[in-house]
Amino acid sequence: MVLCLLVAAPCANAAVSCPKVASSIAPCVNYIRGKGPLTPACCNGVRALNSQAKTPADRRATCNCLKSYAGKIPGLNPSLISGLPGKCGVSVPYPISTKTDCTKVR
Repeated sequence: MVLCLLVAAPCANAAVSCPKVASSIAPCVNYIRGKGPLTPACCNGVRALNSQAKTPADRRATCNCLKSYAGKIPGLNPSLISGLPGKCGVSVPYPISTKTDCTKVR
């Protein structure tokens, strides 16, 4: 909730919200920390987010939420999170990283 408040404008105007992003990615946490396998629930969440982020504003909002959420996960393995979309069979037009400049996402 606080996360969405930090990026309120993108969350308010987009089809996806930060709480929705967090719940969609929650099944991936063990995987991106290197503590578990990649699960079908994780990939289902990744695919759902990708399909909901249809417009540039949606993609920027999702990027901001993912970036903030990733920065709050202790023990995150950056290479696992950046490779997650590909492992789940989706193409995301920006890198998933705490260093991504979401303002440049189209």
